[in-house]
Amino acid sequence: MGKGRTLEWAARASHLYGIPRRLIITSVGAFAKAVVTLFNTTTVHNGDNRLHLVRSRPPGVPLLTVSNHMSTLDDPLMWGFKDFPITDPKLARWVLAAEDICFKNTVLSYFFRLGKCIPVTRVGGIYQEHMNEALERLSDGEMGMLHTFPEGKVSQEDGPIRRLKWGTASLITRAPVTPIVLPIFHHGFHQVMPEDFLFGRRPPFPLINKHIKIIVGEPIEFDLPGLRKIALLESHNESEPRLGWPRIARHGLDEVAQRYLYSNISEKIQTVLESLRQYGNSISKQRD
Repeated sequence: MGKGRTLEWAARASHLYGIPRRLIITSVGAFAKAVVTLFNTTTVHNGDNRLHLVRSRPPGVPLLTVSNHMSTLDDPLMWGFKDFPITDPKLARWVLAAEDICFKNTVLSYFFRLGKCIPVTRVGGIYQEHMNEALERLSDGEMGMLHTFPEGKVSQEDGPIRRLKWGTASLITRAPVTPIVLPIFHHGFHQVMPEDFLFGRRPPFPLINKHIKIIVGEPIEFDLPGLRKIALLESHNESEPRLGWPRIARHGLDEVAQRYLYSNISEKIQTVLESLRQYGNSISKQRD
């Protein structure tokens, strides 16, 4: 929690008048569109939901997108589908990125910071400094757009959505304005960038002639006031272990109450993502 923010200055829109950010966002966006629309076949279901919420949503309400995680290229490729404005720096998402993969050295750190990535340490906990930065980005009014992979790590197994980490739920709970939470399920990126392709390594370039499927769900609704009331009742349980989390003063939520909230929110997101996965499977069977 005491660790500072990695190259935060490079993540600012004003850095060198925004020119480096524009170059990186545009280049990576063009790369994503080429991989997804030219070199592979992509089917998008309900993509208008995402397009609408990016371009037009209630003033001051942030957008939080969540998805499964099947490859190291899920982001940015999952935004490369037709008509999505991936080359616009203002509309580009912020995204949580693994520190041990994307921020190994200064050059990589600078590149990913320009691409609006926020480094997170896998074992750093939900109150690490970069999660506070993610909360700030999410709270940035109309430009507050953040993507997370709540499973916490890549899994290329074609199976049910795994139990989610609590970091995403903590952002939803702590945000000054409750964000619109949009679930997205994708399938096929594990074939475009397999983890075990050649001698246990990833391929040097994305593979081609694969079929990618992206399913955008409906925004997830949470009864946060109701959940907070129950959570406050749970907070009287003194037998629960404590890790020293700070109290959320605005709602008077101690650590036990937070655990209740994070668990319930995470379970709901997991259930919705799993429903999208099963819907995707049913579509594939109908096509076959």
